Amino acid sequence: MFENLSERLERSFKILKGEGKITEINVAETVKDIRKALLDADVSFKVAKEFCNTVKDKALGQNVLTAVKPQQMMVKIVRDEMAAFMGSAASEVNLKGNPAVVLVAGLNGSGKTTFSGKLALHVKSKKGMKVMLAACDTFRPAAIEQLKVLGEGIGVPVYTEEGVKDPIQIARNAIKKAGQEGYSVVIVDTAGRLAVDDELMDEISALHQAVRPTETLFVVDAMTGQDAVETARIFNERLDFDGVVLTKMDGDTRGGAALSIKAVVGKPIKFVSTGEKMEALDIFHPDRIADRILGMGDVVTLVEKAQEQFDEKQARELKKKLAKDKFSLWDFYEQIQQVKKMGNIKDLAAMIPGVGKAIKDVDIPDDAFKSVEAIILSMTPYEREHPDVLNGSRRKRIADGSGTSLAEVNKLLKQFEGTRKVMKGAMTGNLMQQMRGMRR
Repeated sequence: MFENLSERLERSFKILKGEGKITEINVAETVKDIRKALLDADVSFKVAKEFCNTVKDKALGQNVLTAVKPQQMMVKIVRDEMAAFMGSAASEVNLKGNPAVVLVAGLNGSGKTTFSGKLALHVKSKKGMKVMLAACDTFRPAAIEQLKVLGEGIGVPVYTEEGVKDPIQIARNAIKKAGQEGYSVVIVDTAGRLAVDDELMDEISALHQAVRPTETLFVVDAMTGQDAVETARIFNERLDFDGVVLTKMDGDTRGGAALSIKAVVGKPIKFVSTGEKMEALDIFHPDRIADRILGMGDVVTLVEKAQEQFDEKQARELKKKLAKDKFSLWDFYEQIQQVKKMGNIKDLAAMIPGVGKAIKDVDIPDDAFKSVEAIILSMTPYEREHPDVLNGSRRKRIADGSGTSLAEVNKLLKQFEGTRKVMKGAMTGNLMQQMRGMRR
């Protein structure tokens, strides 16, 4: 995401390269190019103009230190202002209540029902709260069944009422049942609707008034750009929602909706959905997004994702094995599984400063580890624990069994030895403690 905007902004900053100081002329030229980049990213003209005027005023008001180049100063100003336009800091979802009620509204096809399931998993796994889904989309025939399937997949109950068409009745009964059975959160999935459909807009307003949710979230497809922003504005006039959820962010290379929506609607983006997997839901951090757009990476999020998969007991066992030089191919396999749980490999790599640009044109498929896994799984348990026994004939058998070549098997074993050495040094250097310290 934001790939095109990142490239355009990088070109804009090059205008100041080699300049000895910030002047009205070179700032005006740079800002003009930044405005074009924002407009190409589908940021509204009004927002782009306001943003660039603020950047220009701040740039001309700066006393540039001799140690800081004008280009570097402009990057910092744009980064800080971009974060401010998107809301400065992450905005927490309100889950206070007995139970807390989260009403999810949005357009047809925006990914609202899928988001409801993702949010339920987030509340359950990250917050440790008991959550129930309420199927109140009685308009779309497959919506209730879809929510049931999602709920079953994440181990969250879904409240439904067979044959009932009144979403207010379903929502009220779901909240009542949740209260009786000790659920902390009820997520109410509603029917998708168009802003021009007065009947459905009246229905969502009535539902909102009837259940008085502690949190109302508006789900919008990021790929619709300025249409998303305008729709959010219209819905906000009727619902006065608490926050926005941007879905399909992994398919949006422009980012206009993310950059404009807070400035236009005045409500924060709370979550972004970045993939089809139920775990692909991230809290929206404006400062981190600004860093990514300007090619600074996002190490904090990368560490947090690693922390989520971090098993302290397993790490202690692993450290003992490494200290005794007992790190096995099966341990290697398990580490791959943990990395896969963190998300798309290319997206993870792009969070490392400087790497995103370097791998922009590199194709890293989601099944990048497929052949490695096949090779390891084709070994006997003894071979995985004792890779030194893997002579030529054993390697040939493993290659045939995994559908790979002997060269690929040899390459994996060489990589494994290198990984074992690196991990031994990292673990004995208390890498995990360093990671925990970064989070604090």
